[in-house]
Amino acid sequence: MANESQLDKEFEKAVKKINEHTDTFPADFLLRLYAYYKHATGNQGKSPNSRNPLINAFKTNALFQMRGLSREEAKKRYIKAVNEYFKDLK
Repeated sequence: MANESQLDKEFEKAVKKINEHTDTFPADFLLRLYAYYKHATGNQGKSPNSRNPLINAFKTNALFQMRGLSREEAKKRYIKAVNEYFKDLK
């Protein structure tokens, strides 16, 4: 994207950092990131498709909690969560 905003660049960097991390993340952290990511990328309309109904329920609830949040704010919260997580690892 030639016209990519600074926020988009920071968001992509945070996503890459998560995807490249090899250790296991806490489930509650992953659930928050899932909801922020889905909302930030405009994919929140699709139903979760885990084979486990309980996981689907948790994901659906996390997405429900994103109501009223702008895509931009979801990106900011994703970035903040990632930065705080890795800061706490040091």
